Amino acid sequence: MRQRPIPGTTGLVRTMSLLGDPVLHSACAEVTDFGPELDRLIEDMFATMYAAQGVGLAANQIGTGQRVFVYDCPDDDDVRHVGHVVNPRLVEAGGEEFLGPEGCLSLPGLEAGTARFDRAVVEGVTSDGKPVRIEGTGFFARCLQHECDHLDGTVYADRVTGLRARLLRRAIRKTSWGRAAGQR
Repeated sequence: MRQRPIPGTTGLVRTMSLLGDPVLHSACAEVTDFGPELDRLIEDMFATMYAAQGVGLAANQIGTGQRVFVYDCPDDDDVRHVGHVVNPRLVEAGGEEFLGPEGCLSLPGLEAGTARFDRAVVEGVTSDGKPVRIEGTGFFARCLQHECDHLDGTVYADRVTGLRARLLRRAIRKTSWGRAAGQR
């Protein structure tokens, strides 16, 4: 197993893709090359996530259409979960469904009530190709579902409905990045 320093300490902070960027609305490709470039991507993703003060980041949020996400997220018991998943699949989302505030680094400064299940299970592999299964509850389950959505080309704003959706669209139009992307 390759030894790693603390995640993000040697990475480069990359530019964040914002809502309206086509890479955020396309399904990401499976990773097939497990080597130094993947390790560099993961390290840069951690550095970018920490610089943006996020709890999770999908590769397409930095313009790379590969199925990879990183996370440093607490659950509802304040247990910290740190790691990455390559070629993740959301294999279970269940328990109770809660409407809770959700934000996204690709929609900076905004959040909206979004329905998510309070338990999620993601399976994939590590950067070394070893199988990994991650189980999350509460806020961490929300994070896992959110990041898997990103890799399938969905942002949380796509899940928001009704009045919340209208208010979120209005808030997006008022942002400089929303106007620049021609969000309606």
